[in-house]
Amino acid sequence: MIKDILVNLSVGKPHDVTGDFAISVAALFDAHLSAVAVAYKTPIGGSILDGVGANFIDNWNAQCKTAAVHAQQAFDNQARLANIRANSSLISDYVAEAAQIFGETARHYDLSVVAQQDQENDFPESLTIEAVLFESGRPELVLPYIQKIGIKFDRIMLCWDGSRNAARAVGDAIPLLKRAAQIDVVTVDLKERRNNLRGAQIAEHLARHKFKVDLKSIVAPDSDVTNVILSQAADSETDLIVMSGYGHTRLREFILGGATRGMLGSMTVPVLMSH
Repeated sequence: MIKDILVNLSVGKPHDVTGDFAISVAALFDAHLSAVAVAYKTPIGGSILDGVGANFIDNWNAQCKTAAVHAQQAFDNQARLANIRANSSLISDYVAEAAQIFGETARHYDLSVVAQQDQENDFPESLTIEAVLFESGRPELVLPYIQKIGIKFDRIMLCWDGSRNAARAVGDAIPLLKRAAQIDVVTVDLKERRNNLRGAQIAEHLARHKFKVDLKSIVAPDSDVTNVILSQAADSETDLIVMSGYGHTRLREFILGGATRGMLGSMTVPVLMSH
């Protein structure tokens, strides 16, 4: 069950994608929602800002804090109007440290909601996504920065490759799958598999949960997996993609796998990821 949700607010953006969407998720599941607004500090030593005046840096940090406070207040107002149980807080720290804090905080929630990295400035968002994926041990719902509407789970695509991470994603997605009218289990192979239909067992497992499931086996020898998945999602009018997040950490550096990185860069619908 989803009863406790964490959201990373979209600070300084014209539209708070994550805040509004997370409110709709909390309303659907009758869950408590905790929001975090981050005021990023400007690093000084060893950065391209070496030599920049202290007044400039102070003013920049003050502007970031003002934007975070504005996002926090806007969220509080929207949550009150939606009549959900919610609270908000503010973090003021450097980008990497703030991402780490959010990722560790996410351990205490059923689900985290974060925004896709902005194409113009993707560093804060991308670090936050990776921190939740690798540090929380919990699922995260990543929203396209172009997201316009609230939660909708009529049709869910489950990307299956038989891995441990994929199994983890299925388990984490069960509360969402219960809300779906249709579930498509999608497999992508470079060549046709004879007498071994990958995905059949997990589709049968979900059917035993009384879910309406279709198995779609795609053979795409010369195509990028991410493009195949997104094309299938568009053709079937998918509302949510469920997939595993690949990668590992080394010396506190986040390293994403190719398919995960491709999806995070090109996603067109919300994606639930687990690791």
